[in-house]
Amino acid sequence: MGRWVSLLLLVLVPVFGNESNNQCTLADLMSLSNTVKSMAASILENAKITCIDVHTKSAYASCPSDYSVTSCSCGMGCGSWDIQSEVTCHCQCGGMDWTTARCCKITTKC
Repeated sequence: MGRWVSLLLLVLVPVFGNESNNQCTLADLMSLSNTVKSMAASILENAKITCIDVHTKSAYASCPSDYSVTSCSCGMGCGSWDIQSEVTCHCQCGGMDWTTARCCKITTKC
């Protein structure tokens, strides 16, 4: 995926780095938009999203190190939660009986 970021930078740096010509035409913007859309589609074709649930019997549920929290669920009808350090769900109600973290990661397809 790093090569796509490098390619994107090679396309964008000349566009934004040219201070002598600050005028962009609509055709320039459309061309840039089409290039970015094409690159994004190419990256997404090679991406795989994997998600798991981590369930605990406490107020905290942490994702494995290569995953990030995308949402949280709390027991006892608690709707107050926060995400700590991008990997831990924390249910904020007292006496919490369970917490579930939805954990996802993006990898490249083999």
